[in-house]
Amino acid sequence: MKFMKWFHAAALVMAVAGCTVMQGDIDPDTRAALAPTGKLRVAFLAAPIYATKDPATGELKGVAVDLGRELAQRLGVPFEPVPHSGVPAIIAGAKAGSWDVVLMGINAERAAVMDFSAPYMEVEQGYLVRAGAPIASAADVDRPGIRVGVIEKAGADVLLSKELRNATLIRAKTVPELYALIAGEKADVIAATKSTLFAGAPKYPGSRVLDGRILVEPLGMAVPKGRPSTAAAYVRKFVEDAKAQGLVKSAIERAGLRGVTVAARG
Repeated sequence: MKFMKWFHAAALVMAVAGCTVMQGDIDPDTRAALAPTGKLRVAFLAAPIYATKDPATGELKGVAVDLGRELAQRLGVPFEPVPHSGVPAIIAGAKAGSWDVVLMGINAERAAVMDFSAPYMEVEQGYLVRAGAPIASAADVDRPGIRVGVIEKAGADVLLSKELRNATLIRAKTVPELYALIAGEKADVIAATKSTLFAGAPKYPGSRVLDGRILVEPLGMAVPKGRPSTAAAYVRKFVEDAKAQGLVKSAIERAGLRGVTVAARG
């Protein structure tokens, strides 16, 4: 009996000590650099590739939430998701300091205001054609009179702004606005991540996701420029650990994403 009491007391001490070690593994300056407000504010675009609200519960679910929550847990601070409706707002938030870590596609414009990790995931982008549009394949898109919807400053916008010569680009600020272009027949085709397109296609009878891809976009985690270098270094290591430990793969599977792969380890 005395032994059992001693055993339970010892186990409690070890558990508390273990928690202390976990917290102590994080340098206080690194924690402060990543979470200066005492919580980790994780930004992302409100889209299936990152996270969306569960219609039944209203809870945010997705890869961005899973990875953001895990990073916050390792830092020993509360997790606060910060969904955004458009890419420009995220870029503005980097300058304003309204978030601490972001999950988004890596490109030169964003890298001017953020310090990125290596990619954690690679995402196929493609086309969704509305019902009745005279488009059978991707080769039919760049023709006079064809209207192509994109999300402003997203990966498809950056690519197609350079590549399309004959079709007309129409920019939407949010994912719902992008689909409204299809619903209102203001665009003949929209370009976005194939995960987003596959998720939305069933809501628009007669629409179809074209075979193939126009782009494979790397997604990374980043911190706003101007933070101490330890912040970016910690995020970079976290991303490599998340890939190696299967956390990214598990998050993708839970989200049921299509057209994505775990990025190669650095």
